[in-house]
Amino acid sequence: MKKCVFLILTALLLACQSEKEEFPQAKISNGLLTAKLYLPDAEQGYYRGSRFDWSGVIPELQYKGHDYFGQWFPIYDPTIHDAICGPVEEFMQIGYEEAPVGGEFLRIGIGGLRKPVEERFERYGYYEFTNPGKWTVKKAKDHVVFIHELNNVAGYSYIYEKTVRLVKDKPQMIIEHSLKNTGGKAIQTTTYNHNFFTMNHQPTGPDITMKFAFPVSVTREHPDLRINGQQLEFARVLEPTEAINIGQLQGHNNSVDDYDFRIENIKTGAAARVTGDKPVFRMVFWACGLAVSAEPYIELDIQPEETFIWNITYDFYTL
Repeated sequence: MKKCVFLILTALLLACQSEKEEFPQAKISNGLLTAKLYLPDAEQGYYRGSRFDWSGVIPELQYKGHDYFGQWFPIYDPTIHDAICGPVEEFMQIGYEEAPVGGEFLRIGIGGLRKPVEERFERYGYYEFTNPGKWTVKKAKDHVVFIHELNNVAGYSYIYEKTVRLVKDKPQMIIEHSLKNTGGKAIQTTTYNHNFFTMNHQPTGPDITMKFAFPVSVTREHPDLRINGQQLEFARVLEPTEAINIGQLQGHNNSVDDYDFRIENIKTGAAARVTGDKPVFRMVFWACGLAVSAEPYIELDIQPEETFIWNITYDFYTL
């Protein structure tokens, strides 16, 4: 019965997605990997929310007949904070506390937003745009370059460049980032990649294992999640609308070596390894009925006229 529910939900999600209008997009391939990317567009873009970076949204990526990313949520609207898919990134807000009511604050990869009457920042809320900045997209056969230029949002300005690249002759994708501070204030924030893996659109359960580069412990235990040394394993299949949030993972040493994890589906054979080139500031784990995510955070402290560069590498393989 539970399997039938998942099949019905998956069919509805795929049908819903296929019935939508064709959003601005690009398709890339290196002969081993193929991927589809949605492009930033304030009028017709797939994602127009105020939480996640608009660039690099990947609804499809295939390797050897396996699908790695896709829609995992039941309700779609372009402004819902998490109506998004793929290895997407969130930058924490900048300047909200000091902004007056009605004033501006900043979210990188999104733009300038207006602070409403309430004083507390609502991470999952939707905020009115004051300055969306300028997006430029450059498409090639095996990569897409996204450039976001933003000028004078409460004194902050930047040029943010992200390239999603499929590496020649390898089942490998690299997300390259460059953030130049062109304003008069230091850009100090944190960012992470949510990594919404939807391995072959299979339900989250005992067939899926998450492996880390360090012995794992958690801040909040969950009865349906097992810790096995450096691995996290599921005790049962999650319900379609169920979610597990155990908060921060403990055991890492805030090093570059700890930005290294794998997700493997022993039933389908789909697997991926994710590595980064900056020290892990924080590591969070989250899962729901159709997606599994490890979320490595890094810190940014970029002084005026400085540029910060970082990369995330995805190696896809089969078991």
